[in-house]
Amino acid sequence: MVKISSFLFFLALGLSATVSAQNPVYPSTKKVQQSDTYHGVVVEDPYRWLEDDHSPETKQWVAQQNQTTETYLAAIPFRDSLRSRMKSLWSYLRFQTPIRCGSGYFYYRQDGIQNQPVLFYMKGIEYVPYAYFDPNKVSEKGTTALSQTVPSPDGKYVAFQVSEAGSDWNVIRIKEVKNLKSLPELITGVKFSNIAWFKDGFFYSRYDSPGPMNAINQHHSVYYHRLNTPAGQDSLVWADKEHPLRNFQASVTEDQRFLVISGSESTSGNCLYFQDLRKPDAKPVAMVKGFDYDFDLLGNIGDQLVFMTNYMAGRKKIILMDTKNFAPSHWKDLVPEQKEILQSASLGWKNIITHYMKDASSRLYVHNLQGLKTHEIPLNGLGTVESISASPADSFMFYSFSTFTSPGVVYRYNLKTSKLGQQFKSSLPFQPENFETKQVFYTSKDGTRIPMFIVHRKGLQINGKTPTLLFGYGGFNISKTPEFKTERLVFLENGGIFAMPNLRGGGEYGTEWHMAGTRLKKQNVFDDFIAAAEYLIKEGYTDPDHLAIGGRSNGGLLVGAAMTQRPDLFKVALPAVGVMDMLRFQKFTIGWAWVSDFGSSDKAEEFKALYQYSPLHNLKAGVRYPATLVTTADHDDRVVPGHSFKFAARLQELHKGENPVLIRVDVDAGHGAGKPTEKLIDEQSDIFAFLFHNLGMKL
Repeated sequence: MVKISSFLFFLALGLSATVSAQNPVYPSTKKVQQSDTYHGVVVEDPYRWLEDDHSPETKQWVAQQNQTTETYLAAIPFRDSLRSRMKSLWSYLRFQTPIRCGSGYFYYRQDGIQNQPVLFYMKGIEYVPYAYFDPNKVSEKGTTALSQTVPSPDGKYVAFQVSEAGSDWNVIRIKEVKNLKSLPELITGVKFSNIAWFKDGFFYSRYDSPGPMNAINQHHSVYYHRLNTPAGQDSLVWADKEHPLRNFQASVTEDQRFLVISGSESTSGNCLYFQDLRKPDAKPVAMVKGFDYDFDLLGNIGDQLVFMTNYMAGRKKIILMDTKNFAPSHWKDLVPEQKEILQSASLGWKNIITHYMKDASSRLYVHNLQGLKTHEIPLNGLGTVESISASPADSFMFYSFSTFTSPGVVYRYNLKTSKLGQQFKSSLPFQPENFETKQVFYTSKDGTRIPMFIVHRKGLQINGKTPTLLFGYGGFNISKTPEFKTERLVFLENGGIFAMPNLRGGGEYGTEWHMAGTRLKKQNVFDDFIAAAEYLIKEGYTDPDHLAIGGRSNGGLLVGAAMTQRPDLFKVALPAVGVMDMLRFQKFTIGWAWVSDFGSSDKAEEFKALYQYSPLHNLKAGVRYPATLVTTADHDDRVVPGHSFKFAARLQELHKGENPVLIRVDVDAGHGAGKPTEKLIDEQSDIFAFLFHNLGMKL
């Protein structure tokens, strides 16, 4: 392992000359006569043509913008040095939690800067593993990724979901585990699907036809595929033609007795359908109607199904549903709601493993099948249990635990003996002990108490002008907990502060916390984020000339809203794959499912709220906006790139001052999942070179 002193790296980069002020010449972007009327309000949309992200005209615009951005970044003299350091930090061995396959296990391992993790197989805990499938050999560019790997319960077969160029669209392929032989069938049109094995095949979900990349996704249905038969012969199991904007996921209990289909029409709340697979003529029947609550199937205990739910429990609980009577009056609490937030749960060897969260940091417990907590599995400080892998048929369970400055360590826990040990640990090209993390609490605009993590190098002298990156999300009931990101280490080891608040809209404190940042209350999320910036300034960490903000997807929306509402508060803005047009997001791909969090411009009251904060529509002429690097990708079929294209074009039109406002469009990449390591290094090196330069860091 090559060790590079962060102090020496800081000095070595410090020898580079300071980049002189640059005034990019932005490509000319045409405007068209286009407007829409929403509830009596006329809204101009002159860059509508950029929504057609694959038209020759848009491709030419993207090429010109990328060239402008490249010219700017190429003038930063330490860009190559920063990329070199980024690459060396990425050069470590990392693992994912093993997945049970019969009596053996699959797991992913990524060596250094391999573009994609390699699938390994071991016959048992004590057996030497071997490389089973290497997706890096499929594509020279490393853009082929395995998005899901599901072995059959008997360990004879394994099914893969394969994604190309970062797309959410997948194909399913199948292999025989023993001899690695590929089965001939290829299943296409798959998106947002489980693979649920049953007998000599599996249930899965697909759309009828992919259509154009930005087309709205409709008519999601559940099918059953029998091995060694053409996909065209797959049996339709469940569809809802009357409600084309609903998605369905199939799950089968491990004992192969019961099929449960979950239906959703947004990102929260689901209905349930049930089928007894022991009865050949049985059909799915409704067991939970409506979409008011979340129900996640954990498995079954005999004739009772086990669900994690927020039904009458904002912090979630675990319940039993009798398969002979689904009336709520017959539901029984197995693990009642606690003060801590239940994040996930798994059934494993006569036990229930529960992952709770306290102030956005993980706790791990073991319960017996009567729901009684027997003991806690110790974790190492403020961090996150990233994943848990357990099975009712296996006495071993695995989990991965990470912190802001240490990547996931995979642990093995014996549920019979309570013995804990490390299964896989990375060999790192840096020293995590050189950094420290603390948690603070601050007050938002309306008096709400908000937690925030602050990370920096030990011994760092904080002087009120320290370069600081404030990162946030705040949406879709997603909890932002301590997570390891390689790229942040370059910033931290060079004297930067990383701060991450737990904004409303997330899931850190349950349903009430989530709902307080949705629809007509979405402004609370932006207020929380702005208050975090004001706290960092008031407490002497930084000032507006040294403060940057970043976020991805819904977090990109967060950055866009914050920089348009308080452009004076930030020096740099880094909105990534953001939802920027809040009046039209529901018209593309899976955007209709986000209405539960955002609301819809189709409703007068919600239109008013959306229009007040929509980043695209709140850019104003003559305002000095922060130095901004918008990032997106040409194959993002979740948050389509038209959002970022239109925002960047309008920002370049209206912005005043010398701060650069640029867009970087990745090619052959999507929303983020499955992106090759080489592309990640290139993208993050450019983002942080832009960040360092515009914060005036002495590199």
